[in-house]
Amino acid sequence: MMNAATDPPLGFFHPTRPIYRFINLLFIASLTFGSYFAYDIIGAIAPSLIKGLNASRATVGAFNTMYSIAAILVLLFAGVLIDRLGTRKASIIFSVLVFAGAAIVWQAKSIPLMFLGRFIFGAGSEPLVVAQSAMLARWFKNKELALSFGVALTVSRLGSLFALNNGELITKYFGSYRNALLAAVGACALSLLGNLCYIVMDKRGEKALNLRDESAGDKIVFKDVKEFKPTFWYVTFLCLTFYAAVFPFQSLSTDFFHTKWGIALSAPSSGSFLAQVFNNFLHITSTAGGITSIIIFASMILAPFAGRLVDRVGKRTTFMVAGALLLIPCHLAMGLTRIYPVYPMILLGFSFVLVPAALWPSVPLIVKSNRVGTAFGLMTAIQNIGLGLFPLLNGLLRDKTGSYVASEVMFASLGIVGFIFAMLLKRADRREGHVLDAGPKP
Repeated sequence: MMNAATDPPLGFFHPTRPIYRFINLLFIASLTFGSYFAYDIIGAIAPSLIKGLNASRATVGAFNTMYSIAAILVLLFAGVLIDRLGTRKASIIFSVLVFAGAAIVWQAKSIPLMFLGRFIFGAGSEPLVVAQSAMLARWFKNKELALSFGVALTVSRLGSLFALNNGELITKYFGSYRNALLAAVGACALSLLGNLCYIVMDKRGEKALNLRDESAGDKIVFKDVKEFKPTFWYVTFLCLTFYAAVFPFQSLSTDFFHTKWGIALSAPSSGSFLAQVFNNFLHITSTAGGITSIIIFASMILAPFAGRLVDRVGKRTTFMVAGALLLIPCHLAMGLTRIYPVYPMILLGFSFVLVPAALWPSVPLIVKSNRVGTAFGLMTAIQNIGLGLFPLLNGLLRDKTGSYVASEVMFASLGIVGFIFAMLLKRADRREGHVLDAGPKP
């Protein structure tokens, strides 16, 4: 206990100061910047990969399938590992796997070796998100927890935004798609460095603040599963179908926009590389990668407002019904018409804001507090089944039919199935006492 008469005054950068906590937040948030960049760089440079590797679109889609297979396997015990080792040791293991996987993909001289790299990358990437959640709970519980999660998500999505807008520019400017993969390695190295900085600050703050490790948020306890109500399963299968209609589509959408509409892969520009990067962002609606990134950009800008709206009005099942319904005309418009894709992509961006804002916060409301970790872990694992299967199906359909029409009908069909699950959820919630649709308690 501090004695004001004898103890020295606390320094400006003492762990008890808010500035210490928020600088640490930047390091924690940086952990997933590299993995988001490296995940989305495959979709961003898909046209160049298809040419450079002489690969089918199914093969390019399978890169994300390998990622998801690893994620599903590792997520089953990642939470237990974090609990056993603590966030510091576990996060370093996951960060090294992310960096090593990205490096193998960059250096791989064969497609099987690239598959191996994506598998190792996936084995570290998804568990790193779990570790990041535990870090945020460790430092921001009962303080600015919601804000800290928002900052972490924004920094992560910046990785996606940079990859999608500049993947083909890097390829074109430096002469090879391998330079874009090298940029992904660099982004993962920055995240690894951020993790090391976090460890230094965490060790210093641990004693001063009497910190303790929070239980990993996505740890699965299988005996809890049988206790889940129908509302949980409807939310989970809506999660599966919804994300399967967004991210697997995104994995080849740059190629889709380029081949169907002839949209440029990068904006015409001259000058330095950084000037061209800036120019690409200014032309986000006129490059194939930029249009792909509209979904991410919308979620970065609008997600905090959507979350606040859901907190204030409730009506969570209504938001999920509306978001799932929007998927259907978006994909049908892009698959069956010549409408410029910016407009359906903006609607898809709204869908991507509405559903996650209502879906993820619903879980603690319909699951007992001691089973929330199992619920989130199980949802994420099931979600990755769709994220692994549908990129491969997307590529196979494109290779077999010669266009993306069948793929877009498939994604629209996922929207229909998601809409059905959302309606079933709405009915089940009504039977369980309007837990999800209730507004805030007075």
